[in-house]
Amino acid sequence: MDLTPDAMLAALAWQIELGADEAIGDDFIDRTLVVEKPPEPARKIPAKAAKPAPPRADVSGCADLPSLRAAMAAFAHPLQEGTRNCVFADGNPAAKVMIIGEAPGRDEDIQGLPFVGRSGQLLDRMLTAIGLSRTAEEPEKAVYITNILPWRPPANRTPSVDESQAFLPFVSKHVELIDPAFIVTMGNASTKTLLDTTTGIMKLRGKWAEIDIGGRPRPVLPMLHPAYLLRQTMDKHKAWHDLLVLQARLEN
Repeated sequence: MDLTPDAMLAALAWQIELGADEAIGDDFIDRTLVVEKPPEPARKIPAKAAKPAPPRADVSGCADLPSLRAAMAAFAHPLQEGTRNCVFADGNPAAKVMIIGEAPGRDEDIQGLPFVGRSGQLLDRMLTAIGLSRTAEEPEKAVYITNILPWRPPANRTPSVDESQAFLPFVSKHVELIDPAFIVTMGNASTKTLLDTTTGIMKLRGKWAEIDIGGRPRPVLPMLHPAYLLRQTMDKHKAWHDLLVLQARLEN
């Protein structure tokens, strides 16, 4: 049907009113037709790189403390990067009390001994208060000190669960070889790792627990870490209470 000039002008005005104010092609396009879009090519999703298996500790050849120390020093773990020393232990191996902390700090990494920085100095004063010492020759007055991790975590951060689990076989073997009468776990990481629990140290501290290592039950007393006590001095009375709990068990 031919449109008159007035009809065409009216149609144009109507399109302008609708917003169609620009010509984009010379050919008529019927927008009522359904046009199937060609399928989009399948996107290739790159395969995720396989997560490397965590290293596994082998303690089968560890029959004494020197062989255990050598095995720990040779254990290939990312934590070794950027550290100076494998921090093994300190104190009297014949001690009745074995203290297990979390991980070395800066001072420990430098000296190669556990608990020698500010927190270690506080620990020594705490032990002296109940008649114990890492330098004592008598087993009844001595302590033996180690950590879950022998390597210092970057920036002194808290050990991760994976890191603690990786070194747990070494810790268990360490306990077997020392064969202490009592174990004291210092802080959250060591307590959760050895007791295999998610309960925090505040609920567990000062209460005797028990773990099976080497085929025999062993009493464990969780305590607050000295590094925590340096930051939260108002909780030192809790540590004193826990020390008295340990002293009473030793005397009985």
